[in-house]
Amino acid sequence: MGPANPTKCDLLIFARWILPVSDGFPVLENHALAVSDGVISGIMPAEEARHITADESLWLDEQVLMPGLINAHGHGAMSLFRGLADDYPLHEWLNEHIWPAEGQWVNEEFVRDGSALAIAEMLRGGTTCFSDMYFFPEICADVVRRAGIRAQLAFPIFDFPCAWGSGPDDYFRKGLALRDTYKHNDLISIGFGPHAPYTVGDTALSKTAVFAEELDCTIQIHLHETAQEIADAVKQTGLRPIERLAKLGLLGPRTQCVHLANMSDNDIAVLAEHGSHAVHCPESNLKLASGFSPVEKMRQAGINVALGTDGAASNNDLDMFGELRTAALLGKAVSGDATAIPDYYALEMATINGARALGIDHLTGSLEVGKQADLISIDLSDLAQQPVYRPTSQLVYSNISHRVCHSWIKGRRMLDNGQLTTLDSQEIADKARHWRSKISGEK
Repeated sequence: MGPANPTKCDLLIFARWILPVSDGFPVLENHALAVSDGVISGIMPAEEARHITADESLWLDEQVLMPGLINAHGHGAMSLFRGLADDYPLHEWLNEHIWPAEGQWVNEEFVRDGSALAIAEMLRGGTTCFSDMYFFPEICADVVRRAGIRAQLAFPIFDFPCAWGSGPDDYFRKGLALRDTYKHNDLISIGFGPHAPYTVGDTALSKTAVFAEELDCTIQIHLHETAQEIADAVKQTGLRPIERLAKLGLLGPRTQCVHLANMSDNDIAVLAEHGSHAVHCPESNLKLASGFSPVEKMRQAGINVALGTDGAASNNDLDMFGELRTAALLGKAVSGDATAIPDYYALEMATINGARALGIDHLTGSLEVGKQADLISIDLSDLAQQPVYRPTSQLVYSNISHRVCHSWIKGRRMLDNGQLTTLDSQEIADKARHWRSKISGEK
């Protein structure tokens, strides 16, 4: 675990506030955090930290130091489709716009450039870890490795061919090979990504459950996203999708269920019984009019609820501070209770709850001695954040993502006064404009 009060460290950060996101949700004022070999080696009052010898010291006046945000669901490369097909319901959006566009344009180059665009946007907004489910995950993994961000990559599984492969057997073969490549990388984990109950049959879903159990891997699946999905499933199988997944053995503590925008009380009970995680994507659900996830009910049932942006084609941003603000506000409206989804819980959804869902809460998600130093700082000195009674309120209810100043992943500086350190912003923007010209048919 390392010493709680080191005498030497690599990095010593003094901050106006430190938000550990730990039990009781304390806000530590005028404290310091020490980092040694990429790990948090101490958190103590500023006065006690002055005896520590540090290779680098940083003073963050009027800034909050907190865990990096965890975007628990998205499709990064779809950032290149941002704004391409707005204002359509989900099935029309998918069948008539997104899937045809993917069929025409998605290849390795598309995924490389789109993933870089997504990662750059997320890092600038305070995200230090993300989950991705998209074609050519090996290409995304390479971009992740080069950028130095933390990621879970859920390789896609469908019952039909796609740009990445010919069918389930091909997807399993490629995905398991990718897992072997990265099994010793502590920043990249590979999981199973069966797309949805309506695109994956019983055979592939059962096979996913068996592999995940044997290999101790995570599973991420879109589930109960629309009322139509549920009605169609009941008509075809006699079971609601969540009941079908439970019957097939797919639900369990490794399973991340994305959206859950249409849930009955019994659905919630089934999810809680199996210890599966919910990944709430409020802005995508709102934009596609998919439904309202009963987050407060799930929270009260003991379900771990994480937060995701979904892809930029249906959001249209990857701003996790914006997402947690929407989650807090929407949760109150849906439950009819102003005390629902309080600010501290919204922050937990975007940090430690995401880490739990991804199975990495022993590494990240909170600021604790012995955990890896995935940190961000946010400047609260702007007029729009004054006066500061409680920094948690400002972080959740004010427009804050543009005030992210610094970030570190495993102690490595990723954002320095708002500037990316491992990615070339201009090159990424130029490639995005190139793709816009190709896709829109501009000469």
